[in-house]
Amino acid sequence: MRPDLQRAPGLTRAASFLYRGETNLSHAEDGPLPRSETIGVFKALLLDMDGTLVNSDAVVERCWRRWALREGLDPEAALKVVHGRQGYATMAALLPDRPMEQNYADNRVMLAEETADTDGVVPIAGAPAFMDAIAGLPHALVTSADEALARTRMNASGLRIPVIRVTAESVGASKPDPEGFLKGAAELGFAPADCVVFEDSEAGIAAGRAAGMRVVGVGPRASALSPDAHVEDLTQLRVEAAADGSIRLHISAR
Repeated sequence: MRPDLQRAPGLTRAASFLYRGETNLSHAEDGPLPRSETIGVFKALLLDMDGTLVNSDAVVERCWRRWALREGLDPEAALKVVHGRQGYATMAALLPDRPMEQNYADNRVMLAEETADTDGVVPIAGAPAFMDAIAGLPHALVTSADEALARTRMNASGLRIPVIRVTAESVGASKPDPEGFLKGAAELGFAPADCVVFEDSEAGIAAGRAAGMRVVGVGPRASALSPDAHVEDLTQLRVEAAADGSIRLHISAR
């Protein structure tokens, strides 16, 4: 683990907020904030969507179970590889001998089905406050969803949609390829080493690492994947913006 990004020991829930230059405990929703650990100083934030900002597991599981059954596959096996990847890449992993043209065609159908289904789509705990906190800071959404699906899920969750977005249409390769994160950093105007990635999936964490970025794992899937730091949800994060434009990231104890 890099010395400037240490894993936080286990901690207690805190409100997400943005403060400038000084500790201000009055912003906590339930009294003073617990002790926190600084895990790094960055210049830009790159955010995955599904599993990181938005809990869309119910929709993903419904749609992919149907697809797996149509293809004669074990739905549970399909769900083990679906998270973080674009649909065609998941299909290629599960059906390696099938022509890619069929995977692309099926993926278009899958995207339409997922976009039409928002039942159970909710924000990850702490996501609304976190998105409000970083509104004035350099950040981008980097997701395997296409533009329509990204907008649908962010809207269904009541979350602000970042101005800069790298969606499925923007890249030629799915996560775990680092292309999406590298493109997000470039569009924000920062070197990869100055960016921090927020991810929940194996493919996404691998993509962030391959891009040369530090990775904060979010949620239960990420806990076993050895990210540089881990939070159970976004309520554990605090963001401090300095006058020089740097962003200090803190994790509160749970």
